[in-house]
Amino acid sequence: MEELKKQFEEAKKKVFNLKQKPDNDTLLKLYALYKQATEGDISGEKPSIWAMKEYAKFEAWEKLKGISKKEAMQKYISLVEETIKKFGGKP
Repeated sequence: MEELKKQFEEAKKKVFNLKQKPDNDTLLKLYALYKQATEGDISGEKPSIWAMKEYAKFEAWEKLKGISKKEAMQKYISLVEETIKKFGGKP
């Protein structure tokens, strides 16, 4: 698990070195996987649909309910690597 945490931290740093900004769908997936990996299942009330950004983030994270932190870390790392290939950045 220590190795996975190390890879997760490295992936987190790589996201900030992308050459292009990823599309909104990718950004939402990265956000949701990060939150699931660091905090676990979502809690709290769903924001108003009029707060579109917060609503979209909540929904993306909510879809991951039940996924373990370990699995979320693995998926986050994989998505970061795919995103680097697609949008450029340091591998």
